[in-house]
Amino acid sequence: MKIKDLVNKYDSQNQYQVLKDTYRQVSSAWNNKFDITHLKKKKFNSIVFCGLGGSAISGDLLIDYLSDELKLPLRVVRGYNLPSYTTKNTLVVISSYSGNTEETISCFKQALKKNCEIVAITSGGNILEEADKRKISVIKIESGFQPRYALGLGFFSVLKLMQELGIVNEDKTVKKIIDLWKKNGEEFSTEKNKAEQIAEQLVGFIPVIYSAEFLSSSGFRFKSQINENSKLHAFHHTIPEMNHNEIVGWESYKEKQFQTKVIFITDKDYHPQIQKRFEILKELLSQQKVEVLSLESDQDNRKVRIMDLIFLCDWISFYASVLRGFDPSEIDFIHQMKKRLV
Repeated sequence: MKIKDLVNKYDSQNQYQVLKDTYRQVSSAWNNKFDITHLKKKKFNSIVFCGLGGSAISGDLLIDYLSDELKLPLRVVRGYNLPSYTTKNTLVVISSYSGNTEETISCFKQALKKNCEIVAITSGGNILEEADKRKISVIKIESGFQPRYALGLGFFSVLKLMQELGIVNEDKTVKKIIDLWKKNGEEFSTEKNKAEQIAEQLVGFIPVIYSAEFLSSSGFRFKSQINENSKLHAFHHTIPEMNHNEIVGWESYKEKQFQTKVIFITDKDYHPQIQKRFEILKELLSQQKVEVLSLESDQDNRKVRIMDLIFLCDWISFYASVLRGFDPSEIDFIHQMKKRLV
């Protein structure tokens, strides 16, 4: 069956088109108007980014994306509690696409009690209602998407926040990313495209993903997208840390016990020793008869390369879903968990 027939059969909410049009989300976020005038006069000593799942990954990406520029410590909180060091001099970013994420609401309430400066990024829900009531700054984003398919809105909203605060100037780079995602959206929606071909190689295998440095969050995002979109276990670790523990686990690898393919997410700007570690690891894995697939962007700009790989991996996870006969929108176990927590 052709890939488009599989998409028509399994893609119940047309995430195919959502992915293809993700560049529009970037434009929407970047042209969005919001008022943070009072925050521009403040001097913060740290930033805490609160969110879960598709709403949290934007914070991880921001750390990698601005790894050479961000002068303030930035921590991503995926839970119910703010760090103990959070004070009125901390900028707390409350990121919940739905506005109803219970863990993030808990952090929101704590930030209010601590008199922190708060910015909410949401499409609605309890967080928007409470923020409006208390006259807290809100970056309101488009509704109607599943959070993991709304990265263009989430990430570029927090990046625009950083620009409005005078931390970065990203207009030219964002324009390049919009153009690239538009072009690649067209390419990845053709028959036998690169993303589809990689997804085909993963059918029947558990992906183990390794990335490093400023692509650490890209590897974690890929793992999470395979989990949610493809309904498949996947694992991720970063180098060099992986070389100090997980690498030993490959010594006893047996194909019949663990059907896997390893995916390297690499970059020409990795530290020379990191590049060497990837090369040595590939040799060791080859000795164990483990197949290694490598993903690397050829774009000139490092930031554009990060987003190039994010977009490619999102498409791979989508195609892996329909190739395996699953709906890329369905997240039944997440819904069951939320219902039983009430």
